[in-house]
Amino acid sequence: MTITVIVPVLNGASTLGACLESLRRGKLKPAECIIVDDHSTDSSADIAAALGAVTVRVNSQAGPGAARNLGASRSSGDLLVFVDSDVCVHRDTLSRIRARFEADPELDALIGCYDDDPVSPTFVSQYKNLLNHYVHQHGHAKATTFWSACGAIRRDVFRAEGGFDEAYRRPMVEDIQFGYRLRRSGHRIALDGTVQVKHLKRWTLGKLLRCDIFDRALPWTRLILEYGQLPNDLNLAVSQRISALLAWISSGCAVAALWWPALLAPAFLAAAGNVFLNRKFFRFLASRRGWPFAAGALPLHFLYYLYSSFAFATGAVLYLLIWRRKPESQHLRSTERVGSSREEEAAMEHQTVGF
Repeated sequence: MTITVIVPVLNGASTLGACLESLRRGKLKPAECIIVDDHSTDSSADIAAALGAVTVRVNSQAGPGAARNLGASRSSGDLLVFVDSDVCVHRDTLSRIRARFEADPELDALIGCYDDDPVSPTFVSQYKNLLNHYVHQHGHAKATTFWSACGAIRRDVFRAEGGFDEAYRRPMVEDIQFGYRLRRSGHRIALDGTVQVKHLKRWTLGKLLRCDIFDRALPWTRLILEYGQLPNDLNLAVSQRISALLAWISSGCAVAALWWPALLAPAFLAAAGNVFLNRKFFRFLASRRGWPFAAGALPLHFLYYLYSSFAFATGAVLYLLIWRRKPESQHLRSTERVGSSREEEAAMEHQTVGF
């Protein structure tokens, strides 16, 4: 089976070179690597061309979903492997992907995960990336969603489903929405924790809050309510929902204890219950970064449950009052959209270079 790697990039010059170099160093070389430059204002396109990738430059910013669709329209591989520009594949990432598809002819799509050794040394970056790794490592092998940071799909399945929804103008939940559509159409998606990539992104607390609330929790809530899918998996597992409830009970009782000190006891018990439910995660953090790091992550993880659940509740209200009155999606399901139309040809420059 031949592989086409598709990497959308928007002002990713600081990480794109490392991403492409990791692909060149892999045990299995892709048949082609297509970089879709979504109208970057930095040197992303020059870096891609210098490293020998097929470069598609969009003349006006279209968004990550549209960028991936354009890359897919130029592909010829049996498998499309989507990789973000801020990750580096492991030497065996592509070979593991191909082996899974060759061993299972009924498999339609596959997602991997971040590894447990993120590059950025900042506390928030380490916490966020290790959390993502842990969640995917403990997810169901039969996945309920797609993940575009490291996701593979048969090209004919991608074309039949019409590609990513291009209504998302910035990175949000376009991959999750695509996964929902795949599952609704009866396609099989697997989560393979041995297929790993290294995340290069540097997180700050402000970026983390903005991304988790406005680019993940709120739009994801809308998808959950539109598609009627709330799987017991990944961030939505029942244990995570209970943890969020305990976080609010603990916080509410702690505040109320300023007037009624007797509520300190239930506040402590709820917090202890939260820690107990997540004990394996904190042990994992300690095994990777030590117990001081794990202890420092306690308040950040507690905050994570508070703002995530609050965003879900807010999203549910918005859905009832506003969102459900609008069309479910602006997705254009014609398979021709994933092919190269005349409008697309006029909207981009194409440089063909062997990878």
